[in-house]
Amino acid sequence: MRIVAANWKMNLRCKSAVGLASRLRADGRSCWLFPAFPLLVPVAQVIAGSGLVLGAQDVSPEQDGAFTGEVSGEQLKDAGCELVLIGHSERRHGHGERHPLLVRKLKRAAECGLKTVYCVGETLPERQAGRAETVVGEQLGSLAKLSDSEKAQVAAVAYEPVWAIGTGENATPAQAHEMHALLRQSLERMGMKVPLLYGGSVKPENAGELLAQPHVEGLLVGGASLEYESLAAIDNAAREA
Repeated sequence: MRIVAANWKMNLRCKSAVGLASRLRADGRSCWLFPAFPLLVPVAQVIAGSGLVLGAQDVSPEQDGAFTGEVSGEQLKDAGCELVLIGHSERRHGHGERHPLLVRKLKRAAECGLKTVYCVGETLPERQAGRAETVVGEQLGSLAKLSDSEKAQVAAVAYEPVWAIGTGENATPAQAHEMHALLRQSLERMGMKVPLLYGGSVKPENAGELLAQPHVEGLLVGGASLEYESLAAIDNAAREA
């Protein structure tokens, strides 16, 4: 089964999020949904008992205490989350999140029973400098710091070329295949076999072509996941792949 993960980022309101989740449920969809923090509980209530899976967009490396603005893994579990995104490029580049912090988040998520979707990807200057594989390999190295039980909590690894996120550009199928093959080899050396997702300006028009590539076992969808019609079309392509 191909995975379609919908990262709603800082979009939607309670009414629109609940409406979108309700339509997905009514259609028997099984997407992974990542709403903003305030939308987690209402969406959880709508999708309870369905094939849809709830995830959060981030998690604190701390458990509880005086950490204003942070959200703990326990709180996410309490809200109904099963998954959490860690290492998304908008966290890496917009908030300066680096290897030591990401390892702490990965371990914290595993400790409280959350499954992780771990994101990696290079910037345009890094790709133009011929460093794409090196950069992605270094980012993937955070997983090597996990114990076997913590590695078992990684639900998927998502490759998202930073230069393709929200730009309308996307990696060619050949580029996606090349990087996913590298990821598969690296993960196997770590004793990990997890689904590989592609993210970066995924649209209904390119979803099928991307999913036809070896090692592309799902999609991490941003802007195209905010409207039912486009997300349903992408999910249909995943079902047919």
